[in-house]
Amino acid sequence: MTTPTVERRRFLRASALFSGAGLFSASMRAQTATAAGVKPAELPNFTIKEVKVYVTAGGRLASITTEDGVEGICTLQSRVFHANWDNSGWLEYAKRTLAGKNALDHLQFTSQYVPVRRHYGQPPQSAAVDICLWDLLGKAMGQPVYRMLGAYKERILAYASSQHLQTKTVDPYVEAAQKAKAEGFRAFKINPPPVAADGDSHYRLDMEICKAVRRAVGDDYMLMHHAVGNYTRHEAMEVGRLLDELHFRGYEDPLPSTDVDGLAQLCQELNVPVIVGEFMFSLYDYPEYIRRGAADTLRFVVDNVGGITPGVKIGILAECHGMECMPHGVGNVLHQAAHLHCELAMPNSAFVEVPYPQGARDAQPYMKDLIRIASDGYVHAPSKPGLGYEFDRAALDKTITKIER
Repeated sequence: MTTPTVERRRFLRASALFSGAGLFSASMRAQTATAAGVKPAELPNFTIKEVKVYVTAGGRLASITTEDGVEGICTLQSRVFHANWDNSGWLEYAKRTLAGKNALDHLQFTSQYVPVRRHYGQPPQSAAVDICLWDLLGKAMGQPVYRMLGAYKERILAYASSQHLQTKTVDPYVEAAQKAKAEGFRAFKINPPPVAADGDSHYRLDMEICKAVRRAVGDDYMLMHHAVGNYTRHEAMEVGRLLDELHFRGYEDPLPSTDVDGLAQLCQELNVPVIVGEFMFSLYDYPEYIRRGAADTLRFVVDNVGGITPGVKIGILAECHGMECMPHGVGNVLHQAAHLHCELAMPNSAFVEVPYPQGARDAQPYMKDLIRIASDGYVHAPSKPGLGYEFDRAALDKTITKIER
């Protein structure tokens, strides 16, 4: 999209003074326009004109476009790790919800503060609506999303997040951790081998991997372990005590999220911070864990909780209770970017998760920009507007097999 007028650019510079697109009432927009020397008639038209889905060989992309031709795009997950989570009906939902509406009213479109949603949880379609509209508003305002949210920082310390490696030995994890350290990562997370077909959690192998990786990278290197909710209470406690001895920085999902009592016991008896939230599906699920001391650090997946907006709210909830927030980050570039913007808008974000090896999840060949760590071990904030990672539009057009409208 090209910026059509000098007047528009003046407006964008003035509007960038505000740190949240959702705060723009009609009167505020008029005041901003006046301050920028722009007539109200010259303001961008944020009316939503079209909702569509790009179907590519590598997956689907959700698209929302305004009357002025500003387009917000995000990955449309076909299915997330939830029994009732299916986005096959996203297009009809989004058209029904958004047609003719003002994109600046976006907080209303996905709010869960209505009785049915508070009871049943966030509908799966909300996340793509929310992320697309943040991308759209950022592009319209000429700002990356995290600045629209209210920037707290310009970079986040990265940790290398291993693959779930099919192995019966410690060697592949030791090799991955050593390589990540050599590449400049200052922290590493062990995602253990997948659970066996017979349901065995192989927690003793996980313990051997943790010990071997600690020996390989040294005592001062930051390590985390993600149990993916696969342990029993006894196994979780045994592994947790080892992580205490090894001075691990985090212990993620040692038990299923439904075992609030078991998680509370771990938090009480272990020193290693217990990280909870990847398998939770509503903003309103989190307070119970805080009240009962069942989490030390909160985590979320934007697709699960309804997008960037509730993700930031979870970060604020953690902040208000003196807790860190460590969002998920494994996925393609746009998926990672949505989480990165949340973290850049939080004072209490601890790390950004980077799939390891770097590029392991770069499944979108039309992306010009990729998420990588810098030489200082951090991921630095994107400078481009919206989600901040640009498409090669010609390459994208070549991969589109169908456009659903």
